[in-house]
Amino acid sequence: MYSQIIDTIKQFDTIIIHRHVRPDPDAYGSQIGLKYMISHNYPNKRVLAAGGHDYTMDFLDFPDAVEDTDFEGALVIVTDTANTDRIDDQRYDTGAKLIKIDHHPNDDNYGDICQVDVTASSSSEMIYELFTYGQIEENWTLTAASARLLYAGIIGDTGRFLFPSTTQKTFDVAGELIKYDFDRNELHNGMYEMDRKLLHLQGYMYQNFEMNEDGAAFVKITRDILAEFDVTPTDTSLLVGTLGNVKGIKAWVILIEEESEIRVRLRSKGPVINNLAKEFGGGGHPMASGAVAYSWEEADRVIERLEEICASV
Repeated sequence: MYSQIIDTIKQFDTIIIHRHVRPDPDAYGSQIGLKYMISHNYPNKRVLAAGGHDYTMDFLDFPDAVEDTDFEGALVIVTDTANTDRIDDQRYDTGAKLIKIDHHPNDDNYGDICQVDVTASSSSEMIYELFTYGQIEENWTLTAASARLLYAGIIGDTGRFLFPSTTQKTFDVAGELIKYDFDRNELHNGMYEMDRKLLHLQGYMYQNFEMNEDGAAFVKITRDILAEFDVTPTDTSLLVGTLGNVKGIKAWVILIEEESEIRVRLRSKGPVINNLAKEFGGGGHPMASGAVAYSWEEADRVIERLEEICASV
């Protein structure tokens, strides 16, 4: 399939790459890392990264401004996005051909070419695998800019290699990427340093989370609490793993009240929770998923279902 993707890339002069809304390092890493990879090896091609920019990703890179006319006759590639509803920039289907490259469960099998590998730690790891095929078949080379982005995507989605998705292959790929000339310390600082106000909110979470005897835990972050700590809902993405440090915890949900909905962020150290996310219109990985609730009553049902899941394992 990677060979087919490479052959398709060679056929198009304009290539537009998308990723999911509310981007994380793997979204930017796979999307823009692929952009630089294609641009470097095919300098005559026009390669654009679509989607709105999230300021939390300033340390990584920035997407491009893409016009409607750019999609005419273009190849569109979507990375790290399981279903079409979550693709950032819904013009993705206005190009001439569509490719999906993703490591989430393939519940939405979209695209003319669909490369999904749920055993991969990240979509960035898959983009590096695409590079290895290009290296053999087309003498591709990789720039430090691409390597930096792909490395960021891998360490982001593996929680610095702590998550079960990390495999021997993941370490092998990371080992190859760090051979390139980029500042890992600077990158790590950009990913994990937090403002004091976020650390204060983290302290609030530790003081106010609730956990039952089965290891199911939750914490509610209302709009009033966000205002008290001067933190936005987007900022809280850096705190999703916070409760994972609690001894005895099996799975947890962080509920963040936004203007018209409640963001549901689910994480687990064992029980599978992506089916729970699907029950509430979301999805994701077995151990890391998300959904949306539209009232605190619905959010409480998420907590009840999480408690049931933890009690059953």
